[in-house]
Amino acid sequence: MVKTKTVFTCQNCGYQSPKWLGRCPDCNQWNSFVEEDYSPVAVKSKERSALYKDEPILLKDVQIKETDRLKTNISELDRVLGGGVVVGSVVLIGGDPGIGKSTISLQVSNQLVKQGHTVLYVSGEESVAQTKLRARRLDASGDGRLYIVNQTDLSLVTEHIRKINPEVVFIDSVQVIFQPEISSSPGSVSQVRECASMLTQLAKTTGTSIFIIGHVTKQGTLAGPRVLEHIVDTVLYFEGDRFSIYRILRAVKNRFGSTNEIGVFEMSTSGLQEVKNPSQIFLSERPKEVSGSVVVSVLEGSRPLLVEVQSLVSKSSFGYARRRAEGFDYNRLGLLVAVLEKRIGLALEAEDIFVNVAGGIKIEDPAADLGVALAVASAFRDQLILADTVFLGEVGLAGEVRSISQAALRINEAAKLGFRRCLLPRNNYKNLEHSFAGGRSDKSKKKENIELIPVSSLKEALSIATK
Repeated sequence: MVKTKTVFTCQNCGYQSPKWLGRCPDCNQWNSFVEEDYSPVAVKSKERSALYKDEPILLKDVQIKETDRLKTNISELDRVLGGGVVVGSVVLIGGDPGIGKSTISLQVSNQLVKQGHTVLYVSGEESVAQTKLRARRLDASGDGRLYIVNQTDLSLVTEHIRKINPEVVFIDSVQVIFQPEISSSPGSVSQVRECASMLTQLAKTTGTSIFIIGHVTKQGTLAGPRVLEHIVDTVLYFEGDRFSIYRILRAVKNRFGSTNEIGVFEMSTSGLQEVKNPSQIFLSERPKEVSGSVVVSVLEGSRPLLVEVQSLVSKSSFGYARRRAEGFDYNRLGLLVAVLEKRIGLALEAEDIFVNVAGGIKIEDPAADLGVALAVASAFRDQLILADTVFLGEVGLAGEVRSISQAALRINEAAKLGFRRCLLPRNNYKNLEHSFAGGRSDKSKKKENIELIPVSSLKEALSIATK
């Protein structure tokens, strides 16, 4: 008989203690300990040896084929995954309730089945009939290779996987799956950690690709221990307001590709639809003849995105100036406001400043600094910015405009969308001189259908942009 004992487990990091603690000594989280019954699982020697039956081989003898990645035929998802689903990998998908996790899972299942792959969809939160209703709305027929089961017992799920031998498995969701040999309740740290470990081991030994859907906390992080993200190969997050029609899929961890790529989707009655040209969508409702509105080009992985930055500056009525930023780093905004006050001479100490990035995009690219600074100055002076102009450049503490990466890629994207001018750092301008088709003057030249205007300082950029 295996002796059962009681332990207190931190629901944030998984730290265990024989007694209750007010604060976790590992992650410093308050009031996170929950009492759980714990009984160690005894593994027989034969079962233990079966997990490590593979013999070591030389790296040069490993053969990699193109079929080691499964294409989902959803280009936005394939790019975020690094080119497709790697055979035997484990992908964790997180996001707020109702944002589209189950929807994208059924759509991917349908696309894989159309290519002749066998898929098992394990729905622990919905019955088989409810899943069928969702599939009918998404026009996911399955074509005879899509298996659906309503099960939360991991041992039975494992039996189904070994019996059907599918190529891809979807687990919806890991918080309701439980291992009977563990006495704690589903969704607890012990259950989530052990279930994720067993599913990962199953994927590596059988070559089955597994998608795991995970819930998120009020803070927007994945529920359960942090070790859950370390176990899996790829972690994807759905971003965006669930009441908005646009969704952004971002990889925060990817062992088989870049973590800088994003996928943009639009939620419709028939599921998530790919947005082929997100820049055009983000700029479609941009107001005309309004101060404080500029367009910047940010780089998300290999994709340049043109987004609108809006700013509003008004007199503070409470004696304490407020600074608010939505989609832009608050500390970075404070730095740019200080540069505008010191280097340009704008009296912003008694002004409320609000900055918003339209479309729900979160900007981390320093190339947006110039556009944000010009938007604040334009709103403060109530002066219009040059129309059909995109702004590129990082702003330093001395007020200089510093060079950015992939300038040519950003400029080409702006030219495709009909922008006629681009303000960019002078160093980037010099590096692009060899690709100019011709010159207009010593201060600006034209590349394709867009005029390039180099600037060296924020003061120079402000004088040009507000003419």
